[in-house]
Amino acid sequence: MAKNFWAHMALLAVALIYGANFIIAKSVMPNPIEPTSFIALRVVGAAVLFWIVAFRKIVIPKREDWWRFLLCAITGVATNQLLFFNGLALTSPVNASIIMTSNPIIVMVLSAIFLKQPITVLKAAGVALGALGASMLLWSSNGDVNGNSSLLGDVFILLNSISYAIYLVMVKPLMQKYHPLDIVAWTFLIAIALVFPFGGMGLKAVAWSTLDSWQWFCVVFVIVCTTFLTYLFNILAIHRLSPTIASSYIYLQPVFAGIFALLLASVVERDYTRDISWFKIGCAMMIVAGVYLVSRPQRAQ
Repeated sequence: MAKNFWAHMALLAVALIYGANFIIAKSVMPNPIEPTSFIALRVVGAAVLFWIVAFRKIVIPKREDWWRFLLCAITGVATNQLLFFNGLALTSPVNASIIMTSNPIIVMVLSAIFLKQPITVLKAAGVALGALGASMLLWSSNGDVNGNSSLLGDVFILLNSISYAIYLVMVKPLMQKYHPLDIVAWTFLIAIALVFPFGGMGLKAVAWSTLDSWQWFCVVFVIVCTTFLTYLFNILAIHRLSPTIASSYIYLQPVFAGIFALLLASVVERDYTRDISWFKIGCAMMIVAGVYLVSRPQRAQ
């Protein structure tokens, strides 16, 4: 019971960090750091931290498991982060946080495909409701001329959510064989080879000497908190809980993103609170209702 409690606390911390990250990471993208280059810096920095923590007891994966580690690196780190940061650079943090709430629904669909978990009528209704809410939000972004949202950016965030859902499903079987630290250490080491060719060279173009104290804080926060701590907390929580439960905490992110948008309004260059509207709140409620229907346990017959 105590271990499950701390697993839930870890997921709550992840939601809080991600809620802040929507505003903080946006502060340094695309200027002074281009999103793809920021990903290269983020992955390398977090990989170093993971290997420092795990090096003394690191276990080399078995040959038959390398393909799954590679898939986790592709979906959970490389594709996931490249799509997220490039999407966040284009669209509003408010939109991004709302779209990410679709993740539990996607996890349920993928679990049905890969893990053969049955989909009930109630769960199907939840998928349809959540999909409708996300579609309405994407539609509103296409005609948004006064806010900070972007249809292309929103699509990137949605694809990122799909990629991360695949990771949550694929990483679970590895939990039966390896320690969570081993999994993230090897996953991030593999991910370096995947992301550095795209963004590594761009780091030379960053005028590091011109970054102010807030921008340096943003860089450190993204590497240490948004990457190292969130992946660590997530992997430890999934070790105790199911991927569906872990992903359900994601619907707290719009709440935290809105709070941080208000708290950091005097620090960041743009006022993202104007992106909060009753229409977007309605879309968010539809997605959350869909998540509730998907996550609701089936009654015993």
